[in-house]
Parts: sequence; structure tokens; C-alpha cells
Amino acid sequence: MSEGPIEAEPGTVYLVGSGPGDPDLLTVKAKRLLEAADVVLHDKLPGPEIIESLPEGRREDVGKRAGGERTPQVEINERLVELAQENKSVVRLKGGDSFIFGRGGEEAEYLAAHGVPFEVVPAVTSAVAAPAVAGIPVTHRDHASAVSFVTGHEDPTKAESAVDWEALAAGGGTIVVLMGVKRLPDYTAALCEAGMDPETPVALVERATWPGQQVAVGTLETIVDVSNEVGISPPAVTVIGDVASTRESVADFLRNDYGKRVETY
Repeated sequence: MSEGPIEAEPGTVYLVGSGPGDPDLLTVKAKRLLEAADVVLHDKLPGPEIIESLPEGRREDVGKRAGGERTPQVEINERLVELAQENKSVVRLKGGDSFIFGRGGEEAEYLAAHGVPFEVVPAVTSAVAAPAVAGIPVTHRDHASAVSFVTGHEDPTKAESAVDWEALAAGGGTIVVLMGVKRLPDYTAALCEAGMDPETPVALVERATWPGQQVAVGTLETIVDVSNEVGISPPAVTVIGDVASTRESVADFLRNDYGKRVETY
């Protein structure tokens, strides 16, 4: 591993994942690029401590919030190209991993089409990190030998959903839904209608590794009511499958450095 300050190349865009939000879970390379880049374009999902650590003069908020202020993706793409063509080194910072439901692939294609060199800096995806910090393994020899990652927030211009809930219900294993709080009633009902046992354990992990982390646990049949009772709000990760039940046996011994309120219902 190289030591000392990293050099961010002028005219280059770095597609960087921030991990689940705790600044201690940034990769070494991500941290060093954030310190070196001329400009950082960030979403709302990197942890608040990570965003606040960036000097205001070097950061641009291009975040998107459900039902709130949003920066159109086309404007983000154009801004990345504009800054690179000004010979600036640019970090495009996203929550989790930028290539897992983060539109990083679209940005990479746009940069390539406009002749802009870029580098991808992978990160720990919240699809795995959020369950893990709640004591839930997405795979387990006794419960799940496969895991499916699903977006709960598809392109609104699609004529119909591309997610085959019937196949997921029949496939076994763990289902992890990202950005799925708003549509929780829809896909839990779809899974039940497709034949999944209503008693299947479900966990919601809100703001994993952030100061406001919460964990809500129920079943496919009860989780909507549990979520409403607890007040779960985005960003949150939904874990569906027998692995969610393992939290009960480990929660009393689970320790982390976050100092957050963790509740089970």
C-alpha cells in the first residue's frame, strides 16, 4: 500500500463509494482521494460526518431525496464532464458502493462517451453492511446459501416493474431490498401472494452506522405495522428471510462503536 498523500489526477473523475456512512468504514483510498480532490460532488447518503468533514469550498451537494429536493441525473453527468474539462480532479461520492443501485454505471458510460478518464473506487455496500451491523448475516449455512439484491426504487418511467417477486419468493435464500421503505407494503404483499410464508422473518435497518440507526424486526405479515409503529424512514435496508431471525440470539451480545440507539420490535 502506498503511503502519504495520494495524487488525484487533474481532469479525472473518481467514482467513489463511501460505504454505509461511518467515516471509519471509508476505504483508505476513498479517504485519501477526498482529501486530495479539487471538487467533491456528493449525494445525501454518505454519512453526515463524512460530508461535514469536506471543506465547503470543495464540495457540491447534488443529492436526491424521496419527495424532496433533487438534482436531475443529467445535470450531475454534465457537471462531472464540465469539471473534468476544466482540468480539475473530481470525486463523485455516493453512499454504499456506487455500482450497486448507485447509478455509477450510468455515470461511467457518460464519462467514457465524452472522453473523460475515470476510476472506480469500490466500497462496502449497505446491502451487506446494514444487516451486518445489526447482527444479521445475509448468508448462513443453516438458513441461506444465496442472497438476492433488489432495488425498491426503480426508474419511474418503466411501464412495469422488472423485479420478479414470484421468482424471488420461490427461490429461497435471503432477499435484501435497498431504498424500499416507501414500497414496503407493495413488495411484502407481492411476496405473500407469490406463496412466501407470511411468518418469514423480516428486519429493517435504518441509517446503518449513522447516529440515528434503528432496527425493526417482524415478519412478512407484520413488518409494515412494525415499521409504522417504530417510524422507520429512508434510508433503510430491508432483509427478508430466515437469517433475520438470527439477530434475536446475538443482539444482547452485539457491540459496536457507534453508540447509537438500536431497538428491536
